[in-house]
Amino acid sequence: MNKRWAIRDNADEQEIQALAAALNIDTVLSSLLIHRGIKSYEEARLFFRPDERHLHDPFLMADMEKAILRIETAIATGEKILIYGDYDVDGTTAVSVVYGFFKNYCDNLEYYIPDRYKEGYGISTLSIDYAAANGFSLIIALDCGIKSVDKIAYANTKGIDYIICDHHLPGDELPAAVAVLDPKRQDCDYPYKELSGCGIGFKLIQAYAEKNDIPFEEVSCYYDLAAISIACDIVHITGENRVLAHLGVQKINSNPCIGVKTLMEVAGKTTNYTISDVVFSLGPRINAAGRIDDAKHAVELLITDNTDVAKEKSQMINVRNTERKGHDLHITDEALSIIDNDEALISRKSTVVYSENWHKGVIGIVASRLTEKYYRPTIVLTRSNGHVAGSARSVVGFDLYEALCGCSDLLIQFGGHKYAAGLTMHPENVEAFADRFEEVVSASIKPEQLIQQIQIDAELRLSQIEPKFFRVLNQFAPFGPENMAPVFLSKNVYVSGIAGLVGESHVKMTVIQEGSPGFAAIAFNQGEQLSKIKKDVPFDICYSIEENVWQERRSIQLNIKGMRFSD
Repeated sequence: MNKRWAIRDNADEQEIQALAAALNIDTVLSSLLIHRGIKSYEEARLFFRPDERHLHDPFLMADMEKAILRIETAIATGEKILIYGDYDVDGTTAVSVVYGFFKNYCDNLEYYIPDRYKEGYGISTLSIDYAAANGFSLIIALDCGIKSVDKIAYANTKGIDYIICDHHLPGDELPAAVAVLDPKRQDCDYPYKELSGCGIGFKLIQAYAEKNDIPFEEVSCYYDLAAISIACDIVHITGENRVLAHLGVQKINSNPCIGVKTLMEVAGKTTNYTISDVVFSLGPRINAAGRIDDAKHAVELLITDNTDVAKEKSQMINVRNTERKGHDLHITDEALSIIDNDEALISRKSTVVYSENWHKGVIGIVASRLTEKYYRPTIVLTRSNGHVAGSARSVVGFDLYEALCGCSDLLIQFGGHKYAAGLTMHPENVEAFADRFEEVVSASIKPEQLIQQIQIDAELRLSQIEPKFFRVLNQFAPFGPENMAPVFLSKNVYVSGIAGLVGESHVKMTVIQEGSPGFAAIAFNQGEQLSKIKKDVPFDICYSIEENVWQERRSIQLNIKGMRFSD
């Protein structure tokens, strides 16, 4: 797939020079800081040295006082409390954090994860009926609930109080809960708005610990789970999230909880974790529990302090992940075949594919794969409980949620955000929905949004990549949305020695530029470019700079995102 290269506009030259001088760093690095809104020595110090002292006061969040008071009352009077959370990574880590903390202070505590297939996303009527039948009078809902106005009203008729801990955008009306913790509330002055669902749960236990003189170590022991949620829920890695992610990755690499440690072992990587490793190694395994079986297994793994139980659960979850991969690849192949054999589908600006036999638990992954392949807004549909359920993914710059709003009369329900969403409809509406979605997308998507873009941060000479430059660059991590790993452009580089394939389609080589040493480089899934790489023929590359660790040896490696040749 052809990709367009977009070079970021230059920052103010005087600001670049002044910050470079203040920090004694390369001007390329100071320009990267300025693009992140960092323009002074003090701002840079805070950015490069994330510290738990930079965490915000949890009581700045609207309704936090109410939430803590209600929990204190429930514990003091022996009420039964139910910790409720979604079945994905963010939800299961949130439940693990809040349940794991409060089980030390409350005897009447249980947790509940809804069944992905029977109950679906969010607060379910079935869970409220379960709580009523079993004497629970307080439910703490994590990573969901902000739009569950009707469900909370129903719970109130059953005498059940709710504390909502959510990070999604509220609707016009807030649920009638005892407390609604969500920084995205218009009336909430909390200074950071982009916490994960687990992050909200973390702030809840932080507040309870502060109010009740509990040592902070009882809270900070959950940094690893908070970091996993931040990485896998694709929230911004800025501000407080970046502090939590930094501290969490440190804990993952030094002293993870038993469940995370055993999961790392079955994943085959036990050291040097980055946010990317969490996303691609730990996240899919935690998610697989709920996609293929029951997400409660993920919570059981993450809350246990028994090594034997952790090993058993990790191995079982790893098996489920292998099953998930099988479903994923099979359904992806089927979906690709449907598209490639339908001229009408190929020519569209959107993709909607449907089969009643596909596994609901992996259609989101398949939607992501199809988006990568065809680079256009994509929806994958399957039958579920008499309805058709779908998972949607978008491309950079296109608001998927708004597009679904234009099809809302054909849907039973939908929810999500700009780049990912879920939906359900009646089976008879599938064809009409596919046509309407194409109409909405065609009318609003810009031509350039249908071409994948590589965002380049700065031009760089390879000779500038020396040890100090790399040390400072490493301090920009952890990387993620709004703080992505910088991508550089180097022109007129040459291959040194022989370029070759590794695996089926990855190009491995050493590149040099006039006046520079050679740098090892890897270009994933770009095997079709190999024939164009010739000795003594210059070409341009865009790339990120990484540390490659092999048998305890560390070296700099260029991860090439794209290559351009004179022809």
